[in-house]
Amino acid sequence: MSEATEVDRPSIDGSALVQLGIIGVISFIVLAFLLAGLARLTDSETTGAVDVANKTITLALTQEPPQLDSTRSTDQTSGRVLGHVIEGLLRYDELNRLAPGVAERWEVREDGATFWLRRDSVWNNGTPVTAHDFVFAWRKVLDPTNASEYAFILYAVKNAEAINTGEAPLTALGVEAIDDYTLDVTFERPVPYFEKLTAFSTYFPVNEAFYESRNGRYGADAQDLLYNGPFEITRWVHGAQVRLEKNNNYWDADRIALDVIDHAYITPDSNSILNLFKDRKVAYAELTSENVEDALQQRWKIQRFADGSVYFIEFNFRPGRVTGNYNLRRALQLVNDPSELVYKVVKLPGSLPGESLFPVWLKGVNGYFRQEYPAPEQTVNVELARRHLALALDELGLDEIPPLVLLAGDTNTANKQSEYYQNLFKRKLGLEIKIDRQIFKQRLAKMTAGEFDMVMAGWGPDYDDPMTFGDLFASWNENNRGRYEGPVLDEAVRIAQNSVDPKTRMDAMAVVQRVLHDDAVILLNYERGTVFVSDPRIQGLVRRAVGADPDFTNVTFVDSAL
Repeated sequence: MSEATEVDRPSIDGSALVQLGIIGVISFIVLAFLLAGLARLTDSETTGAVDVANKTITLALTQEPPQLDSTRSTDQTSGRVLGHVIEGLLRYDELNRLAPGVAERWEVREDGATFWLRRDSVWNNGTPVTAHDFVFAWRKVLDPTNASEYAFILYAVKNAEAINTGEAPLTALGVEAIDDYTLDVTFERPVPYFEKLTAFSTYFPVNEAFYESRNGRYGADAQDLLYNGPFEITRWVHGAQVRLEKNNNYWDADRIALDVIDHAYITPDSNSILNLFKDRKVAYAELTSENVEDALQQRWKIQRFADGSVYFIEFNFRPGRVTGNYNLRRALQLVNDPSELVYKVVKLPGSLPGESLFPVWLKGVNGYFRQEYPAPEQTVNVELARRHLALALDELGLDEIPPLVLLAGDTNTANKQSEYYQNLFKRKLGLEIKIDRQIFKQRLAKMTAGEFDMVMAGWGPDYDDPMTFGDLFASWNENNRGRYEGPVLDEAVRIAQNSVDPKTRMDAMAVVQRVLHDDAVILLNYERGTVFVSDPRIQGLVRRAVGADPDFTNVTFVDSAL
């Protein structure tokens, strides 16, 4: 999912990292934790972050949720909210295991799957959630007029791609409501990870009658959504607040300890969020390189999590863009130094220099994918880069490369990284870079419209399989914002999609990895590690690489606070 990104959740354990030679990073983290200590807030403090009496926690969002229509949502912020208020066929439990959701049981075959829905799953207006809600939602995702950028994730279903490209009617989709509580799916091809897909937000149900009643505003405001998940949105002040309250109609409501999750603040400024945490106004904050030292001095318990995301600079391959020239991209690739970026700019423990679109935690045939298929080696070579730049100028018929527009976010971290690249490309290649800073929602819009030469982007996994990264730059994928078209890459993705043999699939993913490097499709930045703090009076917060993250649906209060 677009940054970050939303089955059996992948377990990102230390063995993959240690075996890849980053013991020093882990050691630093451990030392930091020891220094941080286990200091706790006293239970007697009165705070806005945790209200035990009213079973309320207060949080901050870094961005306004751009799109809460699950048939069109693409971003991590929206996915986080949707994961708390809408439930799909399957869900994740507190141990990140695939668990029953709307479906109480299921069967996956080589040619399809059947899901038997529970009869006590209802929308918050009391209407039952039925198999018809899934049929409608999936057809809506694939309807070309809906322009869903995530339609590709349904291509596992028979005729889905043909429908999405306008070559078949919606009724041809291989999904059928046998009755109100039995959903049958026919596959386009064998899909060994299909059950993992059904927990993703694009597979969520939508009630057709309610959708049509909103007259094009479905998901635009709190009253424009129906909820079948643990919580419902009761107040949405755009740009200021998103308040969730317990959905007492939820089939598993007895499991939910919280009555309110109040996102009372929306700000992209990580320092502001940390100050809110320091002032006991929010119960959770992620740290950046600028404020991790502050957290250490406060002697808070700092926690680490590898969120599975990969960050990179994406080029625009549309006609008329100079970044479509291979030699220009190759020149930029040859001066790119992810290690310098991570250790001198990002400086956040747990982050790894980018070597591949496929992160270190992904499993391959018998072990980790990156151990079985090492990433192509990339070394900095300024002299060779300048030779490629000269070739680019000759091919483009230019005396100099015009200023390149680098689309970026407006956070402190994004500013540091974009300015680093602006300076790097100027020093090494003499190129002028114009930084176009945008708020998250507007940056997504500009990415979709292709209004950039380069864009600082990221991708988080949608499900636990290398394909969640492998098809990102396939020509048919709408999340391929730069519109790269590579026949060799496309063919490799198709091979992996049409095979159930693990080695055949991983061999194909290795081809994708090689093409992305050899054709300089992206400039790799880093694999993101996160460090965060949470109020010690709560427990049960779940972090995960795939799906809604962080997940507060299992939060309870520690006994000493009751």
